[in-house]
Amino acid sequence: MKKEYFFICLLFTFTSACAQDNIPTQEEQIAGALMAAPEDVRSETSVYGYDKKGAFVLLKQGSNQLSCVADDPTKDGFQSVCYHNSLKPFMDRGRALRAEGKSAQEIFDIREAEAKAGSLKMPDNPATLHLLEGGADATYDPAGGTVSNVFYRYVVYIPFATAESTGLPTMPMTDGAPWIMDAGTHRAHIMISPPRGN
Repeated sequence: MKKEYFFICLLFTFTSACAQDNIPTQEEQIAGALMAAPEDVRSETSVYGYDKKGAFVLLKQGSNQLSCVADDPTKDGFQSVCYHNSLKPFMDRGRALRAEGKSAQEIFDIREAEAKAGSLKMPDNPATLHLLEGGADATYDPAGGTVSNVFYRYVVYIPFATAESTGLPTMPMTDGAPWIMDAGTHRAHIMISPPRGN
């Protein structure tokens, strides 16, 4: 539904009025973004989202260890993300490179080189990212403060860790079991995807 609306906007040269209509209010974005954060820390968590022109902005300044990102209104489905602040340089660099038009592989290669050179600061300790996401059938009801057809996923970044250094497999052994992805790289992380519906 979001993409259909987005393409209609493009047909009409993506006027500022169309862009404004497509972007939820600041309060709605904050509420949706915080659904991915642990409940006991939501009130102190920073939230990023989109202004009326679609620019990525800080919506709420927090005081704890987490930052959340609101759902992108130009994409299908729903995804809110919260991550430990030690991941902010990594996340910010990825956004900047995407804005330059870099491909996913180019972004990976650039951040890998920068992390190895020390110019991109990566977490010194394991750092968690929380995702609440769903496909095209995911719906967010701002008035009721609920989102349906979504599931949680957790990612624990452990830069340059390997299967040998952690004892984790490189593929899940059972449904929902943790495993290490991108092992040995700056983006090495433990994937934890609870079974859907749990």
